[in-house]
Amino acid sequence: MATAAPSAASRIAVVTGASSGIGAATARQLAAAGYRVVLTARRKDRIEALAEEITKAGHQATAYALDVTDRAAVDEFATAFKTIGVLVNNAGGALGADPVATGDPADWRQMYETNVIGTLNLTQALLPKLIESGDGTVVVVSSTAGHGTYEGGAGYVAAKHGAHVLAETLRLEIVGQPVRVIEIAPGMVKTDEFALTRFGGDEEKAARVYEGVAEPLTADDVADTITWAVTRPAHVNVDLLILRPRAQASNTKVHREA
Repeated sequence: MATAAPSAASRIAVVTGASSGIGAATARQLAAAGYRVVLTARRKDRIEALAEEITKAGHQATAYALDVTDRAAVDEFATAFKTIGVLVNNAGGALGADPVATGDPADWRQMYETNVIGTLNLTQALLPKLIESGDGTVVVVSSTAGHGTYEGGAGYVAAKHGAHVLAETLRLEIVGQPVRVIEIAPGMVKTDEFALTRFGGDEEKAARVYEGVAEPLTADDVADTITWAVTRPAHVNVDLLILRPRAQASNTKVHREA
């Protein structure tokens, strides 16, 4: 199926959490699809390097250091735009894998702040700009964790359920406005940082997540899916798309080769 070119009014795409992994891959692919991407993340050096890479490839990119949990900073960021066409709420992540009985409330709070409140902050600040474009798209990158629980994951599961419900409710509340709400929910994705961050830099624990799994998803796989959904014709809304590697049947059922 042919990819629809973004309209002149919808060429700006804001991607949060663009310093690595799915966010960086999505920024590259949306830029290649014709969008002027605005890269946001806390690590300024990372997004500036990525913006330079994208620009050298002949596309358009701007870096903007931003903490999505800082509402005042988000509101200031939003003033830079009259309209935008796409918001990809990708900033998030997991911390720890402890059971409910011993989980660290600080980790739970941080996951909720980033995955849910961060998404809320950007969506609220930029929704008028998306409506003004006449053809806007909000993408929420959630997780299969937002659709089914597993032992040791309650904090992350709770946060991603929150992100899922935010997307689902927003879609109901703005129906009739020229804005789509798309949720992309990846399963097992192997990136350089996700599991390593979750386990506090413990490389051995991080490696065990993917042990024996022949082909977990990559950041590019997820970015390709996001870009495909965003570039559908304006009347087509991909409400929810769950993607997993073939080796993963559910959050708790994964084929691992010996």
